[in-house]
Amino acid sequence: MGRINVGIVGYGKRASELLDAFMDHPGVEVVSVAEVVDARRDECIRRVDRKRGRAVCTAARSWRELVADPNVDAVLVATPDHWHAEPSIAACLAGKHVYCEKPLSLTLAEGRAIAAAAAATAVRFQVGSQQRSEFNHMFATAAEAVRNGRIGTVKRVLAGVGPMAKPCDLPEEPLPPGIDWDGWLGQAPWRGFHHELCPIGMHGHYPAWRNYSEYANGGLADFGAHHFDIAQWALGMDLTGPVAITPPADGARTGLVFTYANGVELVHGGPTDCTFIGSEGTIEVSRGHLKAYKGEDRRADPAMELLRPPGPGEVRLPRNRSHVHDFLTAIVDGHEPICTAETGHRTATLCHLAVIGYTIGQPLAWDPNREEFTGPLAVRANALRGRAVRPHA
Repeated sequence: MGRINVGIVGYGKRASELLDAFMDHPGVEVVSVAEVVDARRDECIRRVDRKRGRAVCTAARSWRELVADPNVDAVLVATPDHWHAEPSIAACLAGKHVYCEKPLSLTLAEGRAIAAAAAATAVRFQVGSQQRSEFNHMFATAAEAVRNGRIGTVKRVLAGVGPMAKPCDLPEEPLPPGIDWDGWLGQAPWRGFHHELCPIGMHGHYPAWRNYSEYANGGLADFGAHHFDIAQWALGMDLTGPVAITPPADGARTGLVFTYANGVELVHGGPTDCTFIGSEGTIEVSRGHLKAYKGEDRRADPAMELLRPPGPGEVRLPRNRSHVHDFLTAIVDGHEPICTAETGHRTATLCHLAVIGYTIGQPLAWDPNREEFTGPLAVRANALRGRAVRPHA
């Protein structure tokens, strides 16, 4: 591999998990980090330099300085969700390759803007939906079997993902030194500091900002970006989406149904990560198990022949060494990563459509080609594709 200099925008729990995956590749160096919490920035630098045995990584004064640095070839964006769009787009426009954590975007409008920037600049862009590449390739095996008709005609898919976010109601706390709170908030509405949003110092947990709608879209998007992604992959819908969104009539916050043009239904809610139900059998897959059986009764005897390897002429999905490895080799040899900006946007779109569907509480029609709502509720629903942005540095 050629030399690839990587800059990190946002060094928290997830970036700390990915750091070694980047640094373990020959020719890859982490040379810069931008982080609004001084202690986390300093920890990243210490960890990189300690592993290399010399001073390698430097602190950028801002993510904008990092993106503009000609010494940086690729950027890892591992910020809270509301900070994905700006650095990702800027990095693309600066000719930097991008690995952006999932979900790709906070809104439909952001997702389309990111995907458009990646397409216009032809950089390699990987969205961190790593179930396509990892977990013993169980998700790839399941998707491959569905694509090859092992369960017959697919009728519906169940995705066991969490609830949507709520407005932030945390009380204000004194702002500790060494935290650029305005920088953490960015485009989000102004509110006082709270450590559950932005932990003080380095931390080993996933912060609660995911639960609040100003910064993310809850467990619905956090794991929807994983399990909806596998559903779209298995259905061959990476570059499109559903045509109808039907929330529960009783106002429940689970059970929303996406319907595709071919009649397949994708349901928010299920017994495991992904359950594919077809005319000839069912395949269940999660990070902890993979099984197949005839019919729809989960108590049925296993029918693992439904998961047999592809034969001649059948679909064979990639088996990557890792999601990061796929990204880095894509930079070198020019192949498209397994989860591009367009693919990640289409997955995130399902999350956003679900939020809008639950918010409006009535059936909606969606045009996946024009990426807009149609029908009697179109004006109201289309207004929710984006949101106001607070002026910020």
